[in-house]
Amino acid sequence: MIVDLPDTTVSQVARSLVKVREEGGAVALGRVLTLVIATSHGLEEDAIDAANDASREHPMRVIVLISHHDGDARLDAQIRVGGDAGASEVIVLRAHGDATSNPDSLITGLLLPDAPVVAWWPDHPPAIPAESGIGRIAQRRITDAATKPFTTDRLSVLGSTYAPGDTDLAWTRLTHWREQLAAVLDQPPYEPVTAVEVLGAGSSPSTALLAAWLRLKLEVPVTWRYTSPEEWDHGIRSVRLTRASGDILLERTNDIDAHLAQPQQPGHEIVLPRRTLRECLAEELRRLDPDVLYGRVITEGWDLLGPAVVQESHG
Repeated sequence: MIVDLPDTTVSQVARSLVKVREEGGAVALGRVLTLVIATSHGLEEDAIDAANDASREHPMRVIVLISHHDGDARLDAQIRVGGDAGASEVIVLRAHGDATSNPDSLITGLLLPDAPVVAWWPDHPPAIPAESGIGRIAQRRITDAATKPFTTDRLSVLGSTYAPGDTDLAWTRLTHWREQLAAVLDQPPYEPVTAVEVLGAGSSPSTALLAAWLRLKLEVPVTWRYTSPEEWDHGIRSVRLTRASGDILLERTNDIDAHLAQPQQPGHEIVLPRRTLRECLAEELRRLDPDVLYGRVITEGWDLLGPAVVQESHG
């Protein structure tokens, strides 16, 4: 069910939501959190689709705020429940003109009572998420360094403005890589790693975060290289761990598989699929306490990591 509310107010939206629940039999008792999505016009449907998919694991209320800074002050809203909202209730708010000046006031009247709040900026996050209007009312704050505005110093900014509760989907995309590398090092021979090389696309902040994690955890020199777009144009390409008995190389071969080569062992293919937006969002919603490891990686690990090296093209 979709209910459109043009030129409305937050109180009218709240009353309409109660009416929709009463008429349609939908209830909010099973909602475990409120997810606030602050995004740009044209990107909201992808974010809503990801939230709807994630809601099957985390039933929630989703509030989507889209700001149009031009024009007269006006608030248009839309309520989606039932099959149009997965296992969530979706409230889409389109604020125009001066109505965009105080975004948290548009949100607070629609939050689930006594439920945690997670804020997500799919693109264009505030300069300091924890100090923004929406960020101050959220227990967790999710950004994505791989989206607009993409700059090479984006991770430096995230590190300098980090506050407990912050996280980034560039970090969440590393879960499978970190699991595979940890599993390899848990196998004999139990030799110390003496050096690491991480290779990936220049547009991939996950490459840098993986290098920072390895630098923090292994306490050895880590070289991270960016490939040219002709060589590799998306995400992490490979990780090389150097030990006395030889190198371990984990290298992606396509969007689903990777090849693992180890000394004195036959190489074999492993499943290492690229993570979808829905998977990353669902993982972040599983924990509402601060991600301490991410905090250490984006601050301590990043400070220990040297500058990137540009890989020469073999073409």
